[in-house]
Amino acid sequence: MNTFGKLFTLTTFGESHGAAVGGVVDGMPAGIPVDTAFIQHELDRRRPGQSRITTDRREADRVELLSGVFEGKSTGAPIGFLVRNTNQHSKDYDDIRNLFRPSHADYTYYSKYGIRDHRGGGRASARITLSRVVAGALAKLVLRQLDISITAYTSQVGDIQLDRDCRRYDLSRIESNPVRCPDPGKAKEMEALIAQVKQEGDTIGGVVTCVVKGCPAGLGEPESGKLHALLGAAMLSINAAKGFEYGEGFAGAAWRGSQQNDIFLPAKEKPQTSNLKPQTSNLKPQTSNLKLQTNHSGGIQGGISNGEDIYFRVAFKPVATLLMAQQTVDKAGHPVTMNVRGRHDPCVLPRAVPVVEAMAAMTILDALLISRTNRL
Repeated sequence: MNTFGKLFTLTTFGESHGAAVGGVVDGMPAGIPVDTAFIQHELDRRRPGQSRITTDRREADRVELLSGVFEGKSTGAPIGFLVRNTNQHSKDYDDIRNLFRPSHADYTYYSKYGIRDHRGGGRASARITLSRVVAGALAKLVLRQLDISITAYTSQVGDIQLDRDCRRYDLSRIESNPVRCPDPGKAKEMEALIAQVKQEGDTIGGVVTCVVKGCPAGLGEPESGKLHALLGAAMLSINAAKGFEYGEGFAGAAWRGSQQNDIFLPAKEKPQTSNLKPQTSNLKPQTSNLKLQTNHSGGIQGGISNGEDIYFRVAFKPVATLLMAQQTVDKAGHPVTMNVRGRHDPCVLPRAVPVVEAMAAMTILDALLISRTNRL
């Protein structure tokens, strides 16, 4: 199960300390201009060593496109790509070869396969998410032609949190600070907290909020393919993700129906005539002549998009690797005091932002392609 998606798919390969990490994207529409600088920019947002509050591992993370692109455009054939690992310190993990680190995948991988790559977590490492970012960038290039944008940001670190209403913030400010938070004041508080936690050898979690704008009505399937279920599955497949909510989410559980229902209103303006590029003109459903008074549903009703902004939140746990002594057991079940070495993130939130965007982009594009097959 190393493949994501149904029509737009990503199959990934590689380990944290292997020769390379990469993937194969299938289902990419033909004729899409492939902006390699944009793909690299997305990878740079995820790469390690980009600020004082991330891991000290230094990787250039230069992507190599191996197939599926000719004269700057997608051909419709599978797009193979890889990113070579160049800065592994595998010896840092020799001491834990036979130990099970608390809250890691060490024990579960060993129980399932009878063997595990202990170097940096192997296949379970968050480094594998770089493949998702590359595929997500390709999906964004398609969505860009459909005027669909996806923006994620750090909305909480520890007990420092923003207002739940994403409309209160200027999302163009997200890349102005290393935490990727649109509130400059809160960003400074978050950065200081992460730096303090890192100095103590500890870790901390938080929340990423994501907003999808321009998504048409009609995406998602009535039963097992509900759009919010697809988004939830995509987000919960990200390393360290522990929770997903869309719309008002858990907060709305305390409301009454009269408070939460989104009332339909006639649109004041007629739907605009589509000016989409030929290669994407058949992907986007017709624009609706309705609008909603509120958007407590988060752009999805009955598992199908309603044309409003889709917004959701993803909770991430504190990184499981602590640079302090912890109790654990070895493969024989003997108690051991463990001291981990290596280079690790004290908080995944800043580097998780582009991963959340990538998974959302792939999910929305896949739903668009599926929607196209549901009508003549």
